[in-house]
Order: sequence, then structure tokens, then C-alpha cells
Amino acid sequence: MSSEHTNRLIYETSPYLLQHASNPVDWYPWGEEALERARKEDKPILVSIGYAACHWCHVMERESFEDESTAALMNQYFINIKIDREERPDLDHIYMDAVQAITGSGGWPLNVFLTPAAKPFYGGTYFPPVKAYNRPSWKEVLEEIHRAYAEKRADILSQAENLTEHLTSSNVFGIQKSSSKDVDDSITPEDLENITKRLLDNADKVWGGFGSAPKFPQTFSIQYLLRQYHFTKDESALKQAILSIDKMIAGGIYDQLGGGFSRYSTDKEWLAPHFEKMLYDNALLISLLSEAYQITRNEIYASTIRESILFIERELMDISGGFYSALDADSEGVEGKFYTWSHQEIQEILGADAKLFCEYYQVTERGNWEHTNILWVKNWVKDFAEANQLNLQQTEATLDFSKKRLMEFRNKRVRPALDDKILLGWNALMNTAYSKAFAALGIDAYKERAIQNMDFLEQQLKQKEGNWHHVYKNNQAKQPAFLDDYAYLIQALIHLQEITGNGEYLLKAKQILEMLMTHFREEQTGFFYFTHDQQKDVILRKKEVYDGATPSGNSIMAANLFYLATVFDRPDWEAHAVSLLKSLKDTILKYPGSFGVWASLMQQAHFGKIEIAITGNDCLLYLKQVLNRFIPNKIIQSGETNSGVFPLLEGRDGSFPVSFYICRNYTCDRPFYNIVDFLANV
Repeated sequence: MSSEHTNRLIYETSPYLLQHASNPVDWYPWGEEALERARKEDKPILVSIGYAACHWCHVMERESFEDESTAALMNQYFINIKIDREERPDLDHIYMDAVQAITGSGGWPLNVFLTPAAKPFYGGTYFPPVKAYNRPSWKEVLEEIHRAYAEKRADILSQAENLTEHLTSSNVFGIQKSSSKDVDDSITPEDLENITKRLLDNADKVWGGFGSAPKFPQTFSIQYLLRQYHFTKDESALKQAILSIDKMIAGGIYDQLGGGFSRYSTDKEWLAPHFEKMLYDNALLISLLSEAYQITRNEIYASTIRESILFIERELMDISGGFYSALDADSEGVEGKFYTWSHQEIQEILGADAKLFCEYYQVTERGNWEHTNILWVKNWVKDFAEANQLNLQQTEATLDFSKKRLMEFRNKRVRPALDDKILLGWNALMNTAYSKAFAALGIDAYKERAIQNMDFLEQQLKQKEGNWHHVYKNNQAKQPAFLDDYAYLIQALIHLQEITGNGEYLLKAKQILEMLMTHFREEQTGFFYFTHDQQKDVILRKKEVYDGATPSGNSIMAANLFYLATVFDRPDWEAHAVSLLKSLKDTILKYPGSFGVWASLMQQAHFGKIEIAITGNDCLLYLKQVLNRFIPNKIIQSGETNSGVFPLLEGRDGSFPVSFYICRNYTCDRPFYNIVDFLANV
């Protein structure tokens, strides 16, 4: 196939697949057409997985997939399938696990070779066009796999069977048989202290975060430390959480001009990111910053929330209320070109203000990264002004004006590519972020945006029979939703009820949860599969339990069960959540950095729920003040007391303009009739 022609990817909606639609490689999307051809021609399958904002995916495309001679080998020897990992995370999880089992590491692009039965037998990540980096060239790999498949077929088929069996057995990693103890007996203060100690032992005490380069935000570990401080007043936990947040906000991983966070930093100082910006990272960090602000009242966190939401609405929001997936790291074929600056550029744009700006944002003539400059901050403006004997207000005004001028200039540059598909799960994470930002800052527009987004998701991704789609683009919704989609959606509905007082959101959450119990739950363990029981195009159904860049669907489902058990008086749901927690307890204690959401649920299970009911005609007038208080283990409902639907509200006195109830296990103290007394006792 000539590069002057298109392949089958031209009919897809995924921006990543469309990037490869003009490759000379005879790419197929994942589907029966490709799999049937592999079986019919008895050819191995090459599956190549990536995503639109992936830098090294672009590199391998330029070096190999656009090369006519390389494509000719691929087309001759293999049936070639391209997968967008964000559209098909189920396939990505399976084949990523396979490559990690084979090589000990993983990443994207992910290139894995399958038998015609779609079972993996060999794979890797990026391969160079010529032998380099202690890696064979891509052509060498193609030739060797072709030769082995022709001459050692039995060995390859046996390896594929063994690897598939390994993937199936690894589905139970870390899961032990649940004990019958009460949750308060099985989760102790020592357990929570040990989690804290393990996190702090792995923490960077100078630059924040955990481990060494490359550094990811590890939002859930920081959230755990913040909550541990809330529950126990452990100052060391708070100190590391705040250090991590501060260094990320000051670093190059945060866009100092436009707001929003990149995916991770390539160095320990958070200076040089891979510049792709993902919706889910920003959603999770906005949620984290909202909690951090509620605890500290640090105005830097409030401004970072506002700036990041402005970035989301400016660059990742569809006019209909959905949110796009990502911005590319590259523009004009160069990573970070859109975001970086030469010293001369800044001098020409800012003139007399350039000296102050360059000193504050660490801009030098030589450049602070690959002969150019990434804007980052070493000292907050208050400390900077004091150290340089400058007027604080005048310094802030000059820097703000300079940022606006540079943004105007930057907006004229060639922009990074936009991945404009709308994913249900990532939108649900962003919806929760809006709810948490509203709770922290009280900005009504955030609540309205969350309501608008949920309306959009229901209109465009919900199917008539109650199932949902995973992805939406070009007025087309497709692909059955996965566990993560549903788990995050339930979580978003819970938070929407909290900020609106609208109980309908909880009824919708209950309906989805009950569907998951029927179609996703594994009977033997109680854990949830990643895929619906009616989905048949995967070689196995995985159960994901660890919290990675996004939270595991199982950890969020455990938290959802724990919460909704109280809302609907379903002790069996709480027992289910506790059973999942207990069966992972030893693993959580050993590896809390990979089980951060589970660890936070351990905190809630140990310290118990605080049930808050607000009734009376004026209840919603006071809701904003209640939400502003940080109470991470709260169950909160406000509104009608005679609906017969919600036990926490049922029978409460609604005759006063407002009544506040603080309860545990539906047993309440005497009500408070003014907000001051209530807040003093909650």
C-alpha cells in the first residue's frame, strides 16, 4: 500500500488512529475483519498500541511506520492492527501485562505479536529504525519474528498458551481470602501509621513527590497524607503532602502561563515534563488541590484551581459540555515547542519588564532545558520580592501583565494537536473535580458546569437499556463502557448530589451500581471485572485492583459501595466493600504507593462515617458553608424529609428554616438550628 493512499483507519474517529491513516502500513482497527484474515491466512498479528498525545508513538511512526520498506515487511509478514489505548483500555491492559511479563517493563508505543487466536507471544515498546539503545532495530524484530513463526511454530504457540495462562492467574494478584472480623478490628491505627511511614520512606524530602525521576504526581498518595493529617494531626504527613503540591505548582510540569499540568516530569525537580496534557491528570489534581485548600486555606492553591479550570474550559471543553481527552506534547514535530521560550524572545516581547520576569521564572540566555527555557519558579513571589527588596504588589502586577503579553504571543504559535474524543470515565473524573472545586471555593459556575456536563453525558453516552458507551466523537457514541467508566460515573453522581441536594443523582448512581453487581461482579471474590459479561472480543476478562495514573475501578467501586450503603440502608453493600478491602489489606500495607485510593478507604473504614443531614426550606442556602469544611469521611444529604427514599433524611424535623443533624449509623445528636453551632461541633 502506497503512502499516497489511505488504509482502513481512515474510517475511524480516534485522532490517534487517524494519525496513522496515511501510513503505508496496511493497518486495521481491532475487529473481526482483521482477526478473521489472520486466521484465514494463518499469519501472526502485530498489535501496535498508543495514544494521540504520546511523544514516542510519533517518533516510531516517523521512523518506521511511514517508511515504505519497513511497511512492506510488516504488510508481507503480519496482519497489522492499530489500537488507541484510550478507546480500548481493556485490550491495552491485557497486552501491556503480556509485554511486562515478557520484558519486565512496559510503556507506549506498545508493540505486541499475537497468534491468529489473538494470544500474545512476544512484544516490546519503542524499537528504533537501526540498532540503538541496546535494542534491536524494528526491521530486525520483524524478520526474527517472521522466521521464528515459520520455523518454530509449536514453540511459539506453546509460549502464547503459557503467557495467556499467566495473565489469567495474575488476575488474583494481591487478593487474599477475606476474614470474618469486623472492620474496626481488622484496620488499626498502626496499619494507617505503617502506610504513612512507607509513603514517607519513599518520599523526596527536598523536591516533593515520591521516588526519583521520572516523577508522576501520585495524587492518591498525597491525598492519603492530607487525610492522615486531618484524622491524626500527623505533621510529617502534612509537610510532605504540601511540599509535593508546592513543588509541582512551581515546576515546569505546571504551565506557568496557561494553567494545567503535564503528565509527568522527566527529572526529580519537576522542571522538564513530557509536555502532553491529559484531562484525567488535571481532574485528579484539581480534586487534590481542592482538599489541600480546604485544609490549609493557601491562596496559591485556590488560584491554581482557578487557572487549571480556565485551561480546561479554554482548551479541552466542547461547546456541548463534554471534555476532550488530551493535548499533544509536540508541535511542528518538536516536543514542548509551544510551551518553551528563548531568552531573546522574552526580551523582545517584554522589553523593560523582561529582567524581572526572567529572574523569577529562571530564564537564562543559555536555556535551562535543551538550549531553550521552561518557565518555573524557585521561590514564591512573596519570598522573591522580599529577597530582592521589591514592592510585592508592584512585582505581582508586573509579572501578571508579563504573563498576559506572553500568552498573547504564544497563542499565535502552531498549537499542539488536540485529541478531541470524549471519554465517559475521564469526563466523570472532571465532573467530580468541578464538584470538589465548588465545595472548596464556592464558585457557582463550577456547580453549573458539573450539572451541564452530566446532562451531556446522559444525553450522548447513555443507551436506552441503561448501559453506557465509553467514547463519543463526531456525534457518534461507541464501544461498551468499562468498569472504570461506571465507577467514576457513580462517584461523580454522588458528589453532584452533595453539592446540589438533588437526590435524583443518588437514584441514578444506585441503578448503575446494581447493573454492575449483575454484569461485572465476579461471584467468587466480589471484585469487578473490567469488561461487561456480554463483551466477547477479548481473550480474558481482567480484574484491575491497583491504582495507577487513574484510580482502579475496583477501589472506586469499594468506596461507592461504602458510601451508598448508608444512603440506601444496604448493610450488605458495606459488607461487600469491607470484604474487598480486607482481601487486599496486606498488599495495601506493603505497596501503598500503588494502592492509594484503597489506603484512603482504609482510613474511612477505621475512623467511620459522619452522616450529615440538613433539612428545612433554607437548607440549600447553607449547604455551601457546610461543603467548605473539610470532612473527607462525610455522607451528606439535604432536602426532603418525607420522600421515604433516603433513610438519613426520613423523619427529620423540617419545620425549622434549617436544621443540621450529625449522625452515626442513623443515630443523631440533637439538631442544630444555626450554622455557627453546627460548624463548631462537626
